[in-house]
Amino acid sequence: MPKRRLYAGRDFRRARNIEELRLVARRWLPHFVFEYIDSGSEDEVTLRGNRDAFDSWSFVPQTLRDASSRDASVQWFGRRAALPLIIAPTGYNGMQRRGADVALACAAAQADIPFTLSTVSNQTLEEVVSASGARTWLQLYMLRERAVTQALVDRAHHAGCEALVLTVDAVHFGNREWDRRCYRQDMRLDWRNKLNVASHPRWVWDVLVPNGVPRFANIAPYLPRGVGRVMNNAQYIARQMEMQLDWNAVQWLRDVWPGKLIVKGIVSASDCLSAQRIGVDGIVVSNHGGRQLDGTLASLHALPEIVHACADKLTIFVDSGFRRGTDIVKALCLGAHGVMIGRPTLYGVAAGGAEGAAHALSILSAEIDRTLAQLGCTSLGQLSRRHIVSVHELHDKRACLELSHG
Repeated sequence: MPKRRLYAGRDFRRARNIEELRLVARRWLPHFVFEYIDSGSEDEVTLRGNRDAFDSWSFVPQTLRDASSRDASVQWFGRRAALPLIIAPTGYNGMQRRGADVALACAAAQADIPFTLSTVSNQTLEEVVSASGARTWLQLYMLRERAVTQALVDRAHHAGCEALVLTVDAVHFGNREWDRRCYRQDMRLDWRNKLNVASHPRWVWDVLVPNGVPRFANIAPYLPRGVGRVMNNAQYIARQMEMQLDWNAVQWLRDVWPGKLIVKGIVSASDCLSAQRIGVDGIVVSNHGGRQLDGTLASLHALPEIVHACADKLTIFVDSGFRRGTDIVKALCLGAHGVMIGRPTLYGVAAGGAEGAAHALSILSAEIDRTLAQLGCTSLGQLSRRHIVSVHELHDKRACLELSHG
């Protein structure tokens, strides 16, 4: 019998799951770009832990239920979404494909789900909204120059953004060693990676030839003169991050922003309660996809305590490590109201542009629908804690049985 292998060719349409899309994307992208997307911080303990967390929970299907017709739609902030998904904010998407920000937004619009644009996008907020018609949220970094933050908030309001997503776990950047190994001390690619770029002529033609290295278009108006190189842009942005970010800054944002406000990067119930007291509308339980503090609690493990504390007070989203529809349904069973996905749609857009991102969403949509059917549910509202059991609970039950028969 031939050895079992996942598809790793060039045709994204042949990918049957997100991991196969990842392999197609890896073939398309130069090594340094793939590392930027795929790697985590330091020893990548959190990166692996996010995935391992899903193995800690098992489904308990309810049989002999009529689940012949299913509905995977949800309601957030008074509006319907066709799936319990939001495309998460990811920066520097233009290095995956030319026009990747718009491509991702178009895929979201086609799937009838929200798209979150990063502050450090390669296309402007106005361009993305106009070109895609997507239900757009803007991810925001709080910058030292409060006038720049205010300008971004005003632009989001004028563009019709429904929500601001304030990222609070990236004030101090993580130590992403595998990403940094691609560069010399001056943050220019080393010779090995330059040669690797040369071995990807189709990527070079698509991304670099038209306009050169993609720029941070969304914040270009606020960059000082002389900050031309992309790496200089990135270093300038890092220096502009508000190092004294606290709940007072969140309160200021709540006061100046009239729309929905979501805080992203929470893994503790106490922070969730603080957000609720300020008047935040939602949170994202997140460890930044394993890209910040290594050794942080997996988002899925943090979710139950936060749901217990805040589920009736805030809309709770979760991200980090989601690769399957079954992963998404497990989070919903634990009380999440929705899931943000980052890398899955990045793999898709790298593998095939807007069509590739749409293919990633279609894979997840089919898996969610199939999981609902096999659990005996006709809607997401029927999912509950009774549909899932943790490994620890199983061990405790076995121990009780052994004691009772002792």
